[in-house]
Amino acid sequence: MIAKGKNASELFPAVVKNVASKNIEIKKLVYVYLVRYAEEQQDLALLSISTFQRALKDPNQLIRASALRVLSSIRVPIIVPIMMLAIKEASADLSPYVRKNAAHAIQKLYSLDPEQKEMLIEVIEKLLKDKSTLVAGSVVMAFEEVCPDRIDLIHKNYRKLCNLLVDVEEWGQVVIIHMLTRYARTQFVSPWKEEDGLEDDEKNFYDSDDDQKEKTDKRKKSYTMDPDHRLLIRNTKPLLQSRNAAVVMAVAQLYWHISPKSEVGIISKSLVRLLRSNREVQYIVLQNIATMSIQRKGMFEPYLKSFYVRSTDPTMIKTLKLEILTNLANEANISTLLREFQTYVKSQDKEFAAATIQTIGRCATNISEVTDTCLNGLVCLLSNRDEIVVAESVVVIKKLLQMQPAQHGEIIKHMAKLLDSITVPVARASILWLIGENCERVPKIAPDVLRKMAKGFTSEDDLVKLQILNLGAKLYLTNSKQTKLLTQYILNLGKYDQNYDIRDRTRFIRQLIVPNEKSGALSKYAKKIFLAQKPAPLLESPFKDRDHFQLGTLSHTLNTKATGYLELSNWPEVAPDPSVRNVEVIELAKEWTPAGKAKKENPAKKFYSESEEEEDSSDSSSDSDSESGSASGEQEEEGDSSDDSSEDSSSEHKSDSESASEVGNKRTAKRNSKSKRKRDSEDGENENEKSKTSDSSNADSSSIEESSSDSESESESESESESRKVTKEKENKTKQNINPLTKDVSLLDLDDFNPVSTPVALPTPALSPSLIADLEGLNLSTTSSVITKQVRLKTSEEKSRKTSKDYNPHIMVSTPVFVPVKTHVLLHRMSGKGLAAHYFFPRQPCIFGDKMVSVQITLNNTTDRKIENIHIGGKRLPIGMQMHVFNTIESLEPEGSITVSMGIDFCDSTQTASFQLCTKDDCFNVNIQPPVGELLLPVAMSEKDFKKEQGMLTGMNETSTVIIAAPQNFTPSVILQKVVNVANVGVVPSGQDHIHRFAAKTVHSGSLMLVTVELKEGSTAQLIINTEKTVIGSVLLRELKPVLSQG
Repeated sequence: MIAKGKNASELFPAVVKNVASKNIEIKKLVYVYLVRYAEEQQDLALLSISTFQRALKDPNQLIRASALRVLSSIRVPIIVPIMMLAIKEASADLSPYVRKNAAHAIQKLYSLDPEQKEMLIEVIEKLLKDKSTLVAGSVVMAFEEVCPDRIDLIHKNYRKLCNLLVDVEEWGQVVIIHMLTRYARTQFVSPWKEEDGLEDDEKNFYDSDDDQKEKTDKRKKSYTMDPDHRLLIRNTKPLLQSRNAAVVMAVAQLYWHISPKSEVGIISKSLVRLLRSNREVQYIVLQNIATMSIQRKGMFEPYLKSFYVRSTDPTMIKTLKLEILTNLANEANISTLLREFQTYVKSQDKEFAAATIQTIGRCATNISEVTDTCLNGLVCLLSNRDEIVVAESVVVIKKLLQMQPAQHGEIIKHMAKLLDSITVPVARASILWLIGENCERVPKIAPDVLRKMAKGFTSEDDLVKLQILNLGAKLYLTNSKQTKLLTQYILNLGKYDQNYDIRDRTRFIRQLIVPNEKSGALSKYAKKIFLAQKPAPLLESPFKDRDHFQLGTLSHTLNTKATGYLELSNWPEVAPDPSVRNVEVIELAKEWTPAGKAKKENPAKKFYSESEEEEDSSDSSSDSDSESGSASGEQEEEGDSSDDSSEDSSSEHKSDSESASEVGNKRTAKRNSKSKRKRDSEDGENENEKSKTSDSSNADSSSIEESSSDSESESESESESESRKVTKEKENKTKQNINPLTKDVSLLDLDDFNPVSTPVALPTPALSPSLIADLEGLNLSTTSSVITKQVRLKTSEEKSRKTSKDYNPHIMVSTPVFVPVKTHVLLHRMSGKGLAAHYFFPRQPCIFGDKMVSVQITLNNTTDRKIENIHIGGKRLPIGMQMHVFNTIESLEPEGSITVSMGIDFCDSTQTASFQLCTKDDCFNVNIQPPVGELLLPVAMSEKDFKKEQGMLTGMNETSTVIIAAPQNFTPSVILQKVVNVANVGVVPSGQDHIHRFAAKTVHSGSLMLVTVELKEGSTAQLIINTEKTVIGSVLLRELKPVLSQG
């Protein structure tokens, strides 16, 4: 019934019952039915959700995939959280088919609820690391739909995608190639050199291989192609032989947009091969060839005969072939082409015949040697029986005669005689225009033509009437004796014409050419105005303007920007750092390393720089084997963080600038930074210990490396011995408590682990006596020794920081400008059986860890009995999120209240932290979701530093919007109050009254968040946010805009 288009929605309840059937074929049919009618019957469709959730756990991968496909196709907003959870689970499925369907579901969920973008990006990032060819195409398509601007997600996977390309299914190949084309245009410098003009390229096509090689060698002296650029071009070349036309077209556009001009020629043969396909494919391919042939004639000249028109071709194909033949025409082949065109003019397809005449005109314009030949041929066509052919010939001849009018008086006379027979308005208007322009060369014919036109003026087309008026004006100025009365008669007819354009033109001409008392100064120059020299028309290809669209796209076909079109960026002047792409190859190699000697060879030894590694090796006399293991460990560490390239560069700078006497200090600082990296990898291991073997190996290798330096301090050896026992829950909890303290009190800068754009130091008051007392009260055995150790290291740490190029002493974390008193309900007293809980954000640095957000929770006992053993139970946190819980509250008296502190590392996202708040008898599920403004710490910086950092965070790192509000809402005090109420930012002093600047850094990564409010004229202002964290920046922009707009 569905296939026949009949309405089967009435059967919905009966069909839904069969969703639980164990017969796979019945299930498939039910799934198809549900996808079709779920939106119409939302309430009933929700009844089957539980069945789909069970099916997602089915041992059969086909059922799991089908359930996910149907679940994501039911476009009911209320089930978005369920869909999100299902996609996350499916993305980690063992079956690549299920993971592929998870990638498809991402796009559906994003179209249903764009607010889920941030969480979907995390799933995309995870799936991009998938090594299955089945998944690659689907996840890249999801990437293009959800976050095409997040090029940083591709860096790690670039080489893997290039190598997998040949084995991916055809649909995926097309998507990946288009994405990699955009990527290449942003990451590599242009391989096109200015001296490589069109003529040089044409020679390359015909030259021998030796000649071409010599030219290529000369170019290489000034330009060297990036190996990754060459990898992409080399790996896509075999796909030119694909049976799929879309794949061949995708590779062709990639070569056109990113390969050296000397190598583009290889795509021509493959494109010509596609002309044997059906007419739809031919149409697209010919359009792209037409665009290419304008710039690169030499590519398609050998295949000239492939573009000859066949009698069976539809009109759209014929006109495109004509266009290409015109582009390829030159002195050598024009005689052949003109003979071909003579045949086309006789075609029964009148539209095609007219297009051929236009083509002949363009050839005559472009090739001066055949101009006369073409003109004579067109004059012969004037005697053709077909009126359309004659009319088109007249129009083209008119354009050709404009180039050399003095030589062709006879042709004009011949065309004047045709006025009696031609009825097409455009042709009649063209003849009249020609006679008017050349009225002095045909003084006897022109007045007679005007007389004939005056007779039938009222019955002519509007276009012809305008040209009759122009002809009369020109003859009045050049031959007033014969035509004065005739012109006045025509002007009188035009004065009362029905068309207002003609009436308007009549009044204008009368005032200009007929002198009277009211005539102004213009009438003196009437002859110069009407008989001025007109520039010859330029006959250009209609495909000339299409080259700014990416070839093979819908926008290129339509010659207008289509929805969803992603423009190709210009080549960068300087290539971005290529080391960001080193990651994926290293990870692939590491995956196949057997768990043995290589993993135990101290992999973190060579992390910072080669110069440091040489100093270390000279002191510790490490052998070559351990050094090679260190190298693999260094590269493995690069795979865990996309920021490591900048770390390496800063550490190299540091090692160069320090003297040999400070080697000991450097080692100490390096061990502390390694300890921090170890904690990060072990946190990831605790989240998913089985599936993330690379993280666990990092943690193991880091702990082994650290344990080799027991002589440094007692506290460090204790924490290292604990890190080797990660499988024991009790010791793991203790380690998690110790590590944040070490990080916080050591005063390690975030800029040791982040790029240049986040040079933000931590607040110095972290070592106040009250804070040390608080830390000692946390019942940690090694706390006091850790504090003593880190205080002792403070001087050496500051020295190493000051030599780093990332360090900026002018940017410091400051105290909050404003702390809102707004509280959020964590647990309502009705849901909590008398226990009520509220939380708020005090906007203070968290004492439990420098990457955590401080949260204060107030617990109230609203019952008449004591509530005992209040504590945090099970935690359901997103991957990477950490939480430091408060100590167990033994009892809370009736009507009593207590405030406790927690620390949550939200990983710079607004994801919800879900956990259980438990008492002696019950457990309650609660959630904490941070406003984006609470993920920031205020930063104090000068206006000069602000502008410098803002200049480094432009392009994709900048978002802006226009705000409209009453002028009284744009006073400095009002703007300050509104901004700091939404976000925990610091005020930057500004030397301009109309610009207000605020600065902060993200708590987790330390990325700068720069906010600018620039007042414009009237009641508008521009809000600009610059940050590397584009997702947080856009969310903050959405929250600030309505606040600043309202009164």
